[in-house]
Amino acid sequence: MIVPSRSHLILIPSYNTGLKVLETVREARQYWQPVWVVIDGSTDGSIEALQALAAADPGLKVLVLPRNQGKGAAVLHGLREAATAGYTHVLTMDADGQHPAARITEFMAMSRAHPQAVIFGLPVFDASAPAIRLHGRKLSNGLTNLETLWAGIGDSLCGFRVYPVAPLRDIMERSRWMRHFDFDPEAAVRLCWRGLTPINLAAPVKYFSAGEGGVSHFNYLRDNALLTWMNLRLLLEFVVRLPWLLGTRIRKSQPPINADQRR
Repeated sequence: MIVPSRSHLILIPSYNTGLKVLETVREARQYWQPVWVVIDGSTDGSIEALQALAAADPGLKVLVLPRNQGKGAAVLHGLREAATAGYTHVLTMDADGQHPAARITEFMAMSRAHPQAVIFGLPVFDASAPAIRLHGRKLSNGLTNLETLWAGIGDSLCGFRVYPVAPLRDIMERSRWMRHFDFDPEAAVRLCWRGLTPINLAAPVKYFSAGEGGVSHFNYLRDNALLTWMNLRLLLEFVVRLPWLLGTRIRKSQPPINADQRR
């Protein structure tokens, strides 16, 4: 059943994912309306295919960036458009079919129940997951936990999430970073620093082989260097923020004081 919404939309950034983006969009549209796709300078013919799909589907909108700018930049473009249209939350999912469309309604329902929270996908991997990616994930998760004083982020890299639009857009507009592969982990850390509550929900993740139409633009050297620089920046800022973070954690751990106790 398709759930229509005037507050929550699905946002899919896409760069040269070929036919997979069409499959992803069709699956997402089985569960939710609206679905927006941000084409990040793709040159694979997917723009025309998606625009033809949108012409026959009022629940689908296609936004086109003239050149490739990075995942985070594509998400920011979508956030700006979503805010202008009056939407308060976006569920981001990858265009390559890795994320579970069947969990969309569950994630959106949790966001509606907790509008000040970030709903994080906690990936459940099968045998298709590359071992080297899993090992790298453990390091990223460990650093994210340290930088947030173990605020409760289950996974720092999974892009299947529901974000409140206003705080995420504000954070990104103030930063020159978070425009590429560093978007997901830095967004998680900074939203926790902003005071938003993390809620984790299981999300089965599937890695597709090239024969299955799988597309990956992850570059081990370039993107690991980007993540290293990102974590260095966040760790330095974490040291500066540490007294405030500790104070906030202590205040949250104290029971509320009622009027009778003050007398």
